[in-house]
Amino acid sequence: MKKFLLAGALGLLIFSCSKKENTAVESTSSETQSVSKPASSNLSGDQIIGTLDCSGCHSANERMIGPSYKEIAEKYSEKDIDLLASKIIEGGSGVWGSVPMAAHPQVSQEDAKKMVAYILSQKK
Repeated sequence: MKKFLLAGALGLLIFSCSKKENTAVESTSSETQSVSKPASSNLSGDQIIGTLDCSGCHSANERMIGPSYKEIAEKYSEKDIDLLASKIIEGGSGVWGSVPMAAHPQVSQEDAKKMVAYILSQKK
């Protein structure tokens, strides 16, 4: 028997692929609210960076655990925005050394691109 679970803002709906009738179950618990895609924000790239743990490994001008934003901006260009946005969301390792960058799956693609645009603006 296969079961499918759909969660939404109004509740929970369970479908079962058996000979029994499909059953709808309403739920208003916090379980339903935890199943969501990352929301994009109205914040600028530098503001989004400020809400995350980025400053633990990166700074604007000096290498820390990870590269500085200036180093990143010197290595990459606007054609790399999608690549870098994916690295923010998925994490990565090997480009700047052996220390891996943590994934940030809560960041939307749109917000990750704003972050990258800010980082690339540090090129001077």
